Amino acid sequence: MHPKLFGTDGVRGVANVFPMTAEISMQLGRALAYMIRNGEHRHRVIIGKDTRLSGYMIEQALAAGIMSMGVDVVLVGPMPTPAVAHLTRSMRADAGAVISASHNPYQDNGIKFFWRDGFKLPDETESKIEQLIFEKSLDSLRPTATAVGRAVRMDDAQGRYIAEVKSTFPASLTLEGLTLVVDCANGAAYKVAPTVLEELGAKVIELGVTPDGKNINDRCGALHPESLQKAVLKHKAHLGIALDGDADRLIVVDEKGVVVDGDAIMAICTGELVARKELAKKTLVSTVMSNIGLERAVSQWGVKVVRTKVGDRYVVEEMRKHGYNFGGEQSGHLVFLGHATTGDGTLAALQVLAVMCRSGKPMSELTKIFEPVPQVLLNVMVKEKRELSKLPTVLKTIAGVEKKLGKEGRVLVRYSGTEAKVRVLVEGIDAKKIRAWAEEIGESLKKALGE
Repeated sequence: MHPKLFGTDGVRGVANVFPMTAEISMQLGRALAYMIRNGEHRHRVIIGKDTRLSGYMIEQALAAGIMSMGVDVVLVGPMPTPAVAHLTRSMRADAGAVISASHNPYQDNGIKFFWRDGFKLPDETESKIEQLIFEKSLDSLRPTATAVGRAVRMDDAQGRYIAEVKSTFPASLTLEGLTLVVDCANGAAYKVAPTVLEELGAKVIELGVTPDGKNINDRCGALHPESLQKAVLKHKAHLGIALDGDADRLIVVDEKGVVVDGDAIMAICTGELVARKELAKKTLVSTVMSNIGLERAVSQWGVKVVRTKVGDRYVVEEMRKHGYNFGGEQSGHLVFLGHATTGDGTLAALQVLAVMCRSGKPMSELTKIFEPVPQVLLNVMVKEKRELSKLPTVLKTIAGVEKKLGKEGRVLVRYSGTEAKVRVLVEGIDAKKIRAWAEEIGESLKKALGE
């Protein structure tokens, strides 16, 4: 059995430590290039990244691997993940690659791939890439002379993406008269997101737009909205918009400084889509992490909620498989399949703003349709990821909590796909009790797996 490189969202880890080394990055590039080659035309891969210091190292290694297999590379620099997906599709490139660890701290990095249609690779394709790398199937394939690939830098990538995102905002509406605070997490959208909002007429207060290679996601952005909350109140803004490091997720702050998560945003947007008769099959796709309150909120419109594994790629797979057009995650990945092939924080913000503009209601009023059931989510650091089914003491603790909850709640315990953590989610009526029960499960996990 070869090592597993791909997790929930591509390959991810501490930069310059396996698997996020220059050597593996080059091998990933070679394997991707091999997978996309068909026909005699010159093949191309779009490569974008976020603002991490290690992005330079990985970008060069990945590009070298791709070119060593005779495939050309287009470098677009710091760009949101959804921008790379869009450019891959619109430019008829054979694949796209994003160098980012999303919401992780700067010392981490990652690589995720998009196919020529702008969608993320399925599990079986990722497994084939791993096989090509560890079986050393490509070692003897080395084009020479004019058959090697070349690299070019694309200067107008930002402008193309800005125009595309703006086109998803209704032409009959404007953001004039609105004051918006946008926190770009010192990440990939630090230039494009404020520009999109300003060009649509808003007065924009910018946060997290001075990346230095080390401050991405550092006490800012979607995971740390505290500064955004203060800024919204200080500037009497109509809305606060928080993106993460690669700008594929959105969290908002209402005019009163209250954080609004992905579940609440999905409820609001679902209501709008139903009202406009634009929600395909009256179905919303979310993950197992979404609050039970989401199902209760959308049931008033006769909308069914379909749940998937954690990861926006699985949400998208379910949507494509059954013809649904809207879905997302509590964490803020929101997928409007009619506009984009993956989560896009800036695009999602525009859809929320469109609801505000059409209704004339502030965000605090719109969120009243969603009443979350008390929910506790704990992250437990672990030394190893052993199968939970083989941890009898943990299973016994979980079963005990589930018995106490009865039909009034649920327990979900799962490993993070990107970090050495176990996530413990407990939902129920009594907030105090469910926190105690979540901590009980957490302690059991610590004893079984170590801290």
